[in-house]
Amino acid sequence: MSVAQVFEKLEQNFNADAAEGLDLVFQFDIEDDKTYHVIIKDGTCKAVEGAHDDPSVTLIMDSETLKGIVSGETDGMQAFMAGQLRAEGDMMLATKLGELFNMG
Repeated sequence: MSVAQVFEKLEQNFNADAAEGLDLVFQFDIEDDKTYHVIIKDGTCKAVEGAHDDPSVTLIMDSETLKGIVSGETDGMQAFMAGQLRAEGDMMLATKLGELFNMG
């Protein structure tokens, strides 16, 4: 699965109910691929290639870590503790990803 396909899968597995009233931007800096950002606004989700001017939180990882987290094979918190995943900005928002997307 390519990184682009991972973001398509995220859009398909979006939990709109969990995003009601939210206005957030998750940026994903994929160290060995492209940067993407995911806009969550009022129950909608849109994945866009490229950087955002003002993301709520930026998650930095390689493509293998991203694929593992989205497939459910890798626990995001364990990846963070192991140094495979770094976060900049509002780190508490990163914990919301599991609610916003049906992973695995």
